[in-house]
Amino acid sequence: MNAASPAAVAPALALRGITKRFGSLTANDDVSLTVAPGEVLALLGENGAGKSTLVSILFGHYMADAGEIEVFGQPLAPGKPEAALAAGVGMVHQHFTLADNLTVLDNVMVGTESLWRPASRRRQASEKLVALGARFGLAVDPQARVADLSVGEKQRVEILKALYRGARILILDEPTAVLTPQEVDGLFATLRGFIAEGLAVVFISHKLDEVMAVSHRVAVLRRGKLVAERDTRATSPAELAELMVGRKVVLPRAQATARAEQASPVVTLSQVTVRGSRGAAPKLDALDLTVHRHEIVAIAGVAGNGQHALVSVLTGMARPHDGTIRLGPEHAPAPQTPAQWTAAGVGRIPEDRHHEGLIGDNPLWENAIVEDLHESRFARFGLIRAGAGRAFAQSLVEQFDVRAASLDVRSRSLSGGNMQKLILGRALSREPRLIVADQPTWGLDVGAVAYVRERLLAARERGAGILLVSEDLDEIFALADRIAVLCAGRLVADRPVSDWTPATVGLAMTGALPDFAAAPPSDLTAAV
Repeated sequence: MNAASPAAVAPALALRGITKRFGSLTANDDVSLTVAPGEVLALLGENGAGKSTLVSILFGHYMADAGEIEVFGQPLAPGKPEAALAAGVGMVHQHFTLADNLTVLDNVMVGTESLWRPASRRRQASEKLVALGARFGLAVDPQARVADLSVGEKQRVEILKALYRGARILILDEPTAVLTPQEVDGLFATLRGFIAEGLAVVFISHKLDEVMAVSHRVAVLRRGKLVAERDTRATSPAELAELMVGRKVVLPRAQATARAEQASPVVTLSQVTVRGSRGAAPKLDALDLTVHRHEIVAIAGVAGNGQHALVSVLTGMARPHDGTIRLGPEHAPAPQTPAQWTAAGVGRIPEDRHHEGLIGDNPLWENAIVEDLHESRFARFGLIRAGAGRAFAQSLVEQFDVRAASLDVRSRSLSGGNMQKLILGRALSREPRLIVADQPTWGLDVGAVAYVRERLLAARERGAGILLVSEDLDEIFALADRIAVLCAGRLVADRPVSDWTPATVGLAMTGALPDFAAAPPSDLTAAV
């Protein structure tokens, strides 16, 4: 897709000298960018580099301290999302903003009609929505309930919401984070349609191979400054990674080993079932799974197919309704509470670092010990031992390169990468025998991704068993010894990584191969 950039065309979007400060922090420092009609500009940068602040200014959520924005040659009023929408700027967020209980049409129409209109023009709106879907390859039933749609279909609805409002500039924030490989291919086909129609696209992603495939130009932010612009055809993933972090980056990969097949189990699940609420389908359905020492077992699946339930039962956040969970070669009964799971040697890296991993309003040092308050070194007679806690937190900061102004900063002020390093350090410092890592690199820049992978592989080498839940197939293939695929709460396949390709994993994730678990490896490629 990365044909010659239409840079000679008058810009659809021009940002000039954008500067934004939060106290002593300069989030954007004199940033100037342009995007032409029919062009895809990839915006890259480390976590905390200023990407989110920049697009928030563009969409009117923040006001810049200096600089100006023009859309198709006209100045854009600052700090007004309605002005951005009226000017033709649309934004598709990584985390969907849809009402699951409403139809596709309701979600698209909300906020587009005056409250004083005597009757809603639903028929005309439905016809317009169908026409847009056909025009851009985004067909979705307007009357379908959003809760019944796949993740890929929900993303189509988000894009259609922007197009319905007349968007001529689209900001796509990590648009492939939750898609299967097949859905990614569909999205890229849609982007080709956007280019043909003359839309301008700002594509924010940490997946450098996708950036290379989809963009015309790449702009790189580092510590708030625009440090480089490249024609995509004249650069490489390696150069872009180095520009993002300021040094050469090599993403670690697991080395094949036979030890896992001979090692003792760290956890064994037998016929584990977690029932859905009010008669809904089971979240986990008679799941059998074993993780051994020196092994990384990756769980692949479209979001919402049982991953959350699996993580919950392995960290004490939920109990299975049926089946058994045993720890270690001694087959000890599973603990009952999260604190007991931690004490039994289970390290937890939760998916939601903001709400489940850290207490945002508490200082860094308290978050460093929050999962270890059952230990006498950090608490006695119900009182926290601040001296011991601060000393431990300082050791984590130094060992895991957590960058913070002090141990007393609120944890919510840390960048995503530094939050994850703190959580990772807290979990790994105990040298757990089982590590439950749920989306451990989600939303992190390439430098932070490399760091997290190094630490997980080191824990594997030490002898830990790791259950890795990830929606990033590149990460799964880089780290896993085995890949197990969940679909509708059932384990549809569990095979060594060498038996898989990204295409067969994608098909298994969607349930397209119902007899996949029984198929011999030689049949897998033929099924694609």
